[in-house]
Amino acid sequence: MDTFGLWSLVPPLVAIVLALVTREIVLSLFAAIFSGAAVHAALTHAGPIAAFKTIVDLLGGKTAENMPMVLFLCLLGALVSVVTRAGGARAYGEWAYRRLKSETAVNLMTIVMGLIIFIDDYFNCLTVGTVMRPVTDKFKISRAKLAYLIDTTAAPVCILSPISSWAAYVITCLPEGLQAKGLALCLAAAPLNFYAILSLAMVILFAFGHKLDIGLMRRMERTAHVRHDVGAEVVMREGLEPIPVSDRGHVIDLVFPILALIGFATWFLTRYEAGGALALAALLALVLSFLFLVPRRVIDYHQFAAATLFGIKTMVPALVLLVLAWGISAVCNDLLGTGKYIASLLVRAHLSLAFLPAALFATAATFAFATGASWGAIGILVPIGMSVCQAVEPSAVVLTLAATLAGSVMGDHCSPIADTTILSSTGAQCKHMNHVMTQIPYALVAGGLSLLGYLLAGALFL
Repeated sequence: MDTFGLWSLVPPLVAIVLALVTREIVLSLFAAIFSGAAVHAALTHAGPIAAFKTIVDLLGGKTAENMPMVLFLCLLGALVSVVTRAGGARAYGEWAYRRLKSETAVNLMTIVMGLIIFIDDYFNCLTVGTVMRPVTDKFKISRAKLAYLIDTTAAPVCILSPISSWAAYVITCLPEGLQAKGLALCLAAAPLNFYAILSLAMVILFAFGHKLDIGLMRRMERTAHVRHDVGAEVVMREGLEPIPVSDRGHVIDLVFPILALIGFATWFLTRYEAGGALALAALLALVLSFLFLVPRRVIDYHQFAAATLFGIKTMVPALVLLVLAWGISAVCNDLLGTGKYIASLLVRAHLSLAFLPAALFATAATFAFATGASWGAIGILVPIGMSVCQAVEPSAVVLTLAATLAGSVMGDHCSPIADTTILSSTGAQCKHMNHVMTQIPYALVAGGLSLLGYLLAGALFL
């Protein structure tokens, strides 16, 4: 059975409703995975033991499949901890604090860093958060605002860049006849990715002070400025002693490891798959950091080792969330066929070609929101949309591709179970559901305008 129909919607609904109501994302994700396994066991007439075995197999399989990304996150946590221990992050914070004279300048600096790190959204979220968090705290910018700035310059800039892990994945999802033109198609689709462009325009606009913010974000910014409470998440480091910081560090001790990581990642992403490339880049950057810091006695060998272990430990909460997010993605896509069911609804609608871009945008957004898997939405809907265009109207390929990618990013931004949403709150050390609830209004505004744009573009050009 390829799809379980309406029953396939149970896990994402459980995850989203529980997460929004209880704001306990770990238990919500686990309940969703269990509900999916239970639905599968009931509909296939398997016993309750089979449901539990399914959970173990799915989580184990997805963890093994994504082990390069797990390794990358551990190594990145270690690298971040090392540069913090060496005093590089402190030195950068002091340097930035002396030169950045306003909240707006700090927000714009955060956005610029997000735009520069266009290689991978995982790398983007954690690196920008680590570097800018001390600076935004000094200017009393809420962690929710920092998470929004991070998240909105992560996936959008990666999906617009032809040299990124996202672009590499999109090209592999194209039908065989179009893969040879993959890079050219990604470049052509970028100006038509209305959601990514509007999101970046909006985040720049809302960088100009907290008075422009809307909804819960406005209240959290007011709390940060009036009560000096930025809404930091303390659970992440619970049980861990604060890491001591060297007074010998300089800005170069942060800049050099980060530039090394960016350079290695850019090089390896052209040769290997995203997970392996990023893990290899992080490993080499960590080795270079050792060679750069220890001989200069910024920190000694034992301090480097302790910082490395500490950094890996701090990534455990994020890894737990990611494993569960991958698990629910497997339940929805591999076990119950949620994505195929949503896609089949689109096919059965028999819409006019003029409505295809808008329909794919909405379907991709719904899929990514429900499953937390923007790449899953791309993997299922891009081949469908491209095949329809090739058969009916080849000139619609670029607009249809852009709409599908845009919808996938929008759903990713709204979903509490999306991996980049989780990593953005991790990088900002912000309470996860605070980030989700403050970002949704902005995503809905950009998404609504994008939907209108695709309806208009379809009517005019298809």
